[in-house]
Amino acid sequence: MEPDRRPPLLVLVGPTAIGKTALSLQLAKKYNAEIISGDSMQVYRRMDIGTAKLMPEQREGVPHHLIDICEPEHPFSVSEFQRRCTDAIEEITARGRLPMIVGGTGLYVESVCYGFEFREQGADEAYREEQREYAATHGNEALHAKLAAVDPASAAKLHANDVGRVVRALEVHRVTGKPLSEQQSQARGDDKQSPYRLCLIGLTMDRAVLYERIEQRIDEMLSAGLVEEVRGLLESGVPRDAVSMRGLGYKEIAAYLAGEMPYETAVDVLKRDTRHFAKRQLSWFRHMKSLEWVDLDVAAKNNGLFAATCDIIAGKFPMDIEYISS
Repeated sequence: MEPDRRPPLLVLVGPTAIGKTALSLQLAKKYNAEIISGDSMQVYRRMDIGTAKLMPEQREGVPHHLIDICEPEHPFSVSEFQRRCTDAIEEITARGRLPMIVGGTGLYVESVCYGFEFREQGADEAYREEQREYAATHGNEALHAKLAAVDPASAAKLHANDVGRVVRALEVHRVTGKPLSEQQSQARGDDKQSPYRLCLIGLTMDRAVLYERIEQRIDEMLSAGLVEEVRGLLESGVPRDAVSMRGLGYKEIAAYLAGEMPYETAVDVLKRDTRHFAKRQLSWFRHMKSLEWVDLDVAAKNNGLFAATCDIIAGKFPMDIEYISS
């Protein structure tokens, strides 16, 4: 049998606040890895607190990629992420180090792992604005119902309050005549072989405990100055309808700053929507091929999370001893 000469790629995914960052630093040191952020929000400069971005002094000497690579006004996309991430993997591999994607944006990560093919889907700005006005007049749920009627698969993945992506899915259907979910399925190619030797690891834990961690993280973000961060972005001219400002933490605080809801309500909405987001993350990851789960509660009763993860990596990359740090 011919040896598998595809480059190895380590991938660590899991819902927000579960502890991917701390584990990734441990793994990077052991396996001589460089980390590629698989987060759709950490690409933006000046958006640090709300994205739980690891600052350079906190990275413990481990190289990180795809962090702070564009301004908040830039409409960063999954296709751009795929291109930049693929380039980073090639560069890291050429240096004799192990590339490791760490993050929670499922589509972004999966697009790289399986080489999704993205086609230009066109735009209809007038229709897009019409749908935004429809949501403002009739409510987000009514807009979401319109999507469910033409693309139930996409509607099932998107929260009604994620107006930007709901509008985009409706726009794609109008421009192409085909549901976005169908096009994404064709892009994925269910039988497509990955260009990499993959080791996919997913973290999970008791849902109630995860939700407590999420709420604690949000409290810490607020104490660290999340409101001031959002205010500064708005005052610098970043529009509220920018892709970046539609991220969790930014749209809720922006609504508070605009006088659209009290501070306490904004915080409650942020915590609720982040819990919902974590649930959708887990749902997405469960459909990823060949992903091996590590339950933090089970690992804690045995040899620990780090040991459990290393066991999985050893099983996937048994011959890659050159990656092990001395």
